Amino acid sequence: MNQTMGDQPHIRVELLSDPNYLAGVRQLIAGVTQRIGFDEKSCSQVALAVDEALANVIRHGYSRACDRPIWVSVWTVPANDEAGAYLRVVIEDEARQVDTCDLQGRDLDDPKPGGLGLHIIREVMDEVEYTKRSPRGMRLTMTKHAPRADESAPDAPKEG
Repeated sequence: MNQTMGDQPHIRVELLSDPNYLAGVRQLIAGVTQRIGFDEKSCSQVALAVDEALANVIRHGYSRACDRPIWVSVWTVPANDEAGAYLRVVIEDEARQVDTCDLQGRDLDDPKPGGLGLHIIREVMDEVEYTKRSPRGMRLTMTKHAPRADESAPDAPKEG
């Protein structure tokens, strides 16, 4: 864990694997990212990646069972003079374990709906790591760095 984040999460939420609770977690993540300095687009993207990860746990890990535990832990680091803001989100469950090499999204050329969650997570987040928990379950660790002002507005005029 990064020294500036500490060991204890800044926010820890336990929820049941009921899809009805996903909107609340999306709002929480979007609000937190906004408060630490992410732009609106990045807030939405990170909230979507977390939502997709949770939906995958419910759909694939728990086979749609609505009464199983999921833990979401969040660490935040606001921007300062030396570095931009970033956050780390860890999602843990007690679902069936999978080999991390088997975690592949579907072929993007396949026109069928669904199956894009892993692609979205890997595209949006800067760091993504799946690990097995002991004795059961999985842990997904995702990190996102806020874009710097000059990265989020590529067409903005440069000072000069």
